[in-house]
Amino acid sequence: MTLNPESIEQLQTQLAQAQQVGVVSLQGVARLVEHVPEDMTATVEAGMTLAELQERLARGGQWLPVDPPDPGSVTIGDLLANNLHGPRRFGCGTVRDWLIGMAVVLPDGRLVRNGGKVVKNVAGFDLCRLFIGAQHSLGVIVEATFKLQPLPESEAHLAKRFDALGQAEDCLEQIWSSALQPVVLDLHRIDGDGLTMVVSVAGPDADVAAQADELKVLGFEGNASLDYDAKYRALPHTWESVAPGKLMGRLKQLESNFVARAGNGVIYHNEKPSAAGGNPGEFAVLERRLKQEFDPENKMPVLQRK
Repeated sequence: MTLNPESIEQLQTQLAQAQQVGVVSLQGVARLVEHVPEDMTATVEAGMTLAELQERLARGGQWLPVDPPDPGSVTIGDLLANNLHGPRRFGCGTVRDWLIGMAVVLPDGRLVRNGGKVVKNVAGFDLCRLFIGAQHSLGVIVEATFKLQPLPESEAHLAKRFDALGQAEDCLEQIWSSALQPVVLDLHRIDGDGLTMVVSVAGPDADVAAQADELKVLGFEGNASLDYDAKYRALPHTWESVAPGKLMGRLKQLESNFVARAGNGVIYHNEKPSAAGGNPGEFAVLERRLKQEFDPENKMPVLQRK
């Protein structure tokens, strides 16, 4: 069953009456509810695209520091329900780090709110984290409040190519031991591009220029871009997360192309994920318990793990 509500109230009614829910389109629930530049916060309905939100925030010199591929089609609901992020995750964190409040319509039609509209908010249990990445399996996210950052004065993307992973590992050690503060620290191997490290710095003009000069001393060249991330992730792929200290060891096992967050240990590739990480059985038990608690009639889609 596809739902196309024109308001949060209408969605409440539709979910309460539905027996099975497939797709929920929130195109009609897409307002910028509030932007308070002096508090550096914004409240937005989940149907607005990330690109439109960023454009509206930029008028006040601010932005939401997340950068998943294709922001023109990614809605705020998509961003949260799928826990999306991009290359700037290393320096900016994930959407969890910027969310301070959320409204969700539960499968029985109830509207629940958690968190608030101010950054310093300690009231109640943080339910927001349950819905981030849950793919609307527990309810439909309809509104979110974020803390924001000022837009950086400038940003520079630099890249360096390597013949072997060992060389890239040595370069990473040099970066770790330096005073550099990158917002992007990626390593990728894509057909025709070879093995490439991408480092981005952002902030005041003078600081960005100084860090770019230091990277050039290490052999990096300017005028790079972050296009590789969206290009690769538009293709079929899987992903896994390893401890950053084990990243190079895992990359040496891969024969396919990849994009790796060298500072976080997240790897996108198209091979079978390694067995490292938590116990899938334990995760499945917890997911079933949450599903039973929030959606006892199994109206909502089942969480799909890649």
